[in-house]
Order: sequence, then structure tokens, then C-alpha cells
Amino acid sequence: MNKEVVNTTRAPGVIGPFNQGIVAGNMLFTSGQLPMHPETAEVPEGIEAQTVQVLENLKAILEEAGVSLESVVKTNVYLQSMDDFSAMNHIYGTYFKDQAPARACVEVSKMAKNALVEIDAIAVLD
Repeated sequence: MNKEVVNTTRAPGVIGPFNQGIVAGNMLFTSGQLPMHPETAEVPEGIEAQTVQVLENLKAILEEAGVSLESVVKTNVYLQSMDDFSAMNHIYGTYFKDQAPARACVEVSKMAKNALVEIDAIAVLD
């Protein structure tokens, strides 16, 4: 099977032995995206702003692979606190509307950059 690396400067660069995304067959698998601004690496305050930044980063990777959020079939959401679920879910719902992907959401004890949220995605390429 051929694998194709997907990287864009419109999402934060990677630090370590991984890529922003990998295309395998007709599927795109993204690495978990933190709420880091791609140019400054700054993390905004609050779960709402962080969720927006994470989803914008995911959107940039998807677009680099030639698809959109509508092509996403599965996401995994990692929250530092499930107390943030409702606020994250509200923002998430503005990005994924009619055919929202399948999703898992779990609480984790700590994330890089003390992020409150991280999301990865699997998309089908058209």
C-alpha cells in the first residue's frame, strides 16, 4: 500500500517523528491537533477559542489533502476536563452540521502546551 504524507504551513508544524496527516488508500488520517496558532505557536485562552483553533488546524490539513470537513467520518476528541464538554460541543457543532462524523470524546489528565482540547480525524477522500 502506498502512503502519502500531508503537511501544510496552515497548521502547526510537527515536533517529533510524525506528520500532520497520512493518506492511505482513499482515507486520510490526521494527527491530533492542538489549539496552536500555526504561525506563532500560541495557544488561546478558554475552551471555545481553543476548539475553534483546533478545528481550523484540522480544516487546513483536510484542505491540503483536497477534502473538507464534510469528508470526515470519525473524530476523537480529548478534553482536559469533561466540564468543558458542552462548550466544546457547541463550537464543534458549528463546524460539523448535517452529517456529523462518528465521534469519541474522552477526558485526559494532561496535554502538550497545557491545551484544553485536542482532536484528530479520519476522512474519506473523494
